[in-house]
Amino acid sequence: MKLKNILIVVKDIEQSKRFYHDLFGLDVVLDNDGNVILTEGLVLQDEQIWSRFIEKDIIPKSNACELYFEERDIEAFAEKLEKLYPSIQYVNRLMENSWGQKVIRFYDLDGNLIEVGTQMV
Repeated sequence: MKLKNILIVVKDIEQSKRFYHDLFGLDVVLDNDGNVILTEGLVLQDEQIWSRFIEKDIIPKSNACELYFEERDIEAFAEKLEKLYPSIQYVNRLMENSWGQKVIRFYDLDGNLIEVGTQMV
């Protein structure tokens, strides 16, 4: 068995497709009416569809998981994030951990937690 995809719930599919393309370069592999598969295995699902499946409320900013990306030029990424999405909500702006890794954490447009860090070798 292998893990195939990670699914996150979003309110506006088109807005989320732009967000993940603009910041991370993810492209659409399949767009199937409220269920969009992006490169790297990220799946966006419309909140209304997901709510019907699980019959529970969606809790944005639950902080129960995060999407993790690595970026070599994290300073340039932080500038791009600020320029493209100046009202983004940060958990922490660009910082350096005690072990030397630089990271930035923020919520996407739907409250999904994202961490971008420099590569750990």
